[in-house]
Amino acid sequence: MNHPIKSVLAGVGPALASLFYATASVAEEAAAAATPAAPALDAGNTAWMLISTALVLLMTIPGLALFYGGMVRKKNVLGVMMQSFAIAALVSVLWMVAGYSLAFTGDSPYFGGFDRLFLDGIEKTTLSGTIPESVFMMFQMTFAIITPALITGAFADRMKFSSMLVFMTLWVLLVYAPVCHWVWMLDSSGAAVGFLGAMGVLDFAGGTVVHINAGVAGLVAAIVLGPRKGYGVDNMAPHNLTLSVIGASLLWVGWFGFNAGSALAADGRAGMAMAVTQIAAAAAALSWMFAEWILRKRPSVLGIVSGAVAGLVAITPASGFVGPKGALIIGLVAGVVCYWGAAGLKHALKYDDSLDAFGVHGVGGIVGAILTGVFASEAIGGYPGLLEGNGGQVLAQVYGVVITAAYTAIVSFILLKLVDLVMGLRVSSDEEREGLDLALHGESVH
Repeated sequence: MNHPIKSVLAGVGPALASLFYATASVAEEAAAAATPAAPALDAGNTAWMLISTALVLLMTIPGLALFYGGMVRKKNVLGVMMQSFAIAALVSVLWMVAGYSLAFTGDSPYFGGFDRLFLDGIEKTTLSGTIPESVFMMFQMTFAIITPALITGAFADRMKFSSMLVFMTLWVLLVYAPVCHWVWMLDSSGAAVGFLGAMGVLDFAGGTVVHINAGVAGLVAAIVLGPRKGYGVDNMAPHNLTLSVIGASLLWVGWFGFNAGSALAADGRAGMAMAVTQIAAAAAALSWMFAEWILRKRPSVLGIVSGAVAGLVAITPASGFVGPKGALIIGLVAGVVCYWGAAGLKHALKYDDSLDAFGVHGVGGIVGAILTGVFASEAIGGYPGLLEGNGGQVLAQVYGVVITAAYTAIVSFILLKLVDLVMGLRVSSDEEREGLDLALHGESVH
């Protein structure tokens, strides 16, 4: 017969064991909650970023190639399209070899590192947040491709192809990669490493890194090279605006990858970035069209497509920080101001920016960067204290504009002069008159 005391002890044992295991389980859960979980691959985010990467590449080839190709004279259409295509190939290799490493590694606020030279260390399982690092690298590669390609519009019809390749190689490594590092380099906790980012400069998708950078470099190149032969005298009207409309349309569609993709996730912020991108592009297309209609009595096809691109440029730095009302105002302002930049400023200062790379991208990037400080909000951007009309944020944006413009102007000027000294920048007068298609590439459009 069981003794009562033995029965009690027999019952206490399992109860104590259950209590011990329950306590241990709670402790383990608490410890797990206290330790941040390592990022895990998110299939939805990865799928969206694969699509965004393809969309941004579409912006350069064929988008920008067609947009610029339609705006030059017929004798130069293949030459300008060749520049966009060759830059896409050149920068892809440069980005793999050193560009990505210089932009997105290292702990210096000013200079990138060498940890990812030749993409060393990137395996199919290495992640950047919730997406493979290979996808993040590719997404950023497409940004590095389109930025120098934008510059070519400023010196269309007159630069040697060989000199262009050398200049762009140096420019991507010595201008684009450092500025990219200053604005977008983050540490593993998500804190800004680059000095402009650490100072609070906001650039969601490339207002400073892409558009001000390219626009100012284009302006410097146009001034250093001098105007085209016959500029202001000969008829230099676009030879085929149909190509330009197709190119601008591809740019518009591709820009959703550019801006919404910069969220690096398929989430609400990406959705809002897509919405404000569409609103700003449409508003700027209309404001440019009406400004031209009022001043020149006719709304032109080139004007409305240029206005749309101006709106896309201006909303780029703001797209992850502003709401629909801010986007509407940014677009309306950008269309009018960029129309002035292309139709007024260029003629007043007498420089030959062939396809208005500075008038649209430089001026539009500056407008967008500053207005980001005016309309950025905590509700959209997610940063505490980010209030619409915050004077301190506007000053930070102006600081970012000035630093970026000054750096790219100075270094671009030095690089252009260096290339000119070593191999010459400009084609001969006879080659320019003949056209770059035949003179440089031995081909022509009939």
